[in-house]
Amino acid sequence: MRFWENGWIDLTRHEIPIGLQRPLRVLHLSDLHASRVVSLGYLQRVIELGLEHQPELICLTGDFITWKYRAYDSYAAVLARLSATAPTFACLGNHDGGPWAAKGRLGYDSSHLVRQLLRQAGVTLLHNRGRTVRIADQALNLVGVGDPWNEECRPDLAFAGSRDGRAPTVVLSHNPDTKDALLAHDWSLMLSGHTHGGQVFLPGIGALLAPVRDKHCVRGLHFWNQRWVHITKGVGNLHGLRLNCRPEISLLTLT
Repeated sequence: MRFWENGWIDLTRHEIPIGLQRPLRVLHLSDLHASRVVSLGYLQRVIELGLEHQPELICLTGDFITWKYRAYDSYAAVLARLSATAPTFACLGNHDGGPWAAKGRLGYDSSHLVRQLLRQAGVTLLHNRGRTVRIADQALNLVGVGDPWNEECRPDLAFAGSRDGRAPTVVLSHNPDTKDALLAHDWSLMLSGHTHGGQVFLPGIGALLAPVRDKHCVRGLHFWNQRWVHITKGVGNLHGLRLNCRPEISLLTLT
C-alpha cells in the first residue's frame, strides 16, 4: 500500500464520442496532492509519461496541494512542462483553499496561492467561467466550476459566458457529484477527480471511503443522462496509501 502501489502508475485510455469532426487527444490529470508523501520528482515523472502520448489538450481537475505547501516555484516549473506542450486548463479542488480547506487550520482559507501557482506555470484556470478554444481548426467549449465543498460551485456563472453553440462542451469539475447541479445546462462530457478511485478498493465491496454521494460514479467512464462523466483515480494520494487502486494517467480521445 505504501511502498509499491502508490507509485505504480496506471495508464488508461478511453474513446468518448461528443460530436467532434476529428479525434482530439486529451490528457486528464487530477489530484496531484503535492505534499510530504507526494514528491515533485514523482509528479514530474507522471507528467513526462503523460506527455509521451502527445496530447493536444490537457485538463487538470483540482487538488494541486493537500494542506499547506511551500515549494511553489519548483512546483510551477514542473507544471510548466504541461503548458509548454499543449493548451492546459484547470479547475480548483477542495484542498486548494477555501472554507473547507481551512478547517482546523490545516489548509488555506483562500485559493490565492494555488491560483498564483497556476498562473506562474502558464495554466489557465477556469473558475466558474468558460471559453471556446480552437484546436486543429475545430472549436471546443470548456467550462470550469468551483468546488462545492468550499461553497464555490456556481454553474450559473460558469455557463453565462458566450460560447460556440455549434461546438460540444466539456466541463472541468473536481467533484463528480456536481453533475446533478449541472444537469440543467448543456454539456457533453464532465472531467472530474476527487475520489482517488476510492484509494482503498476492496474486491467484492468496492470503495467504502469514496467521498461522494453517488457511489456508482467513483472511477472510470460513465454514460449518465445522455452525457459522459469521466472520473480519474488521480495522481497523488492522502497519507501515502493505495490498495487495488493505482494512481492514474488518463488518455482520452474525444471523437
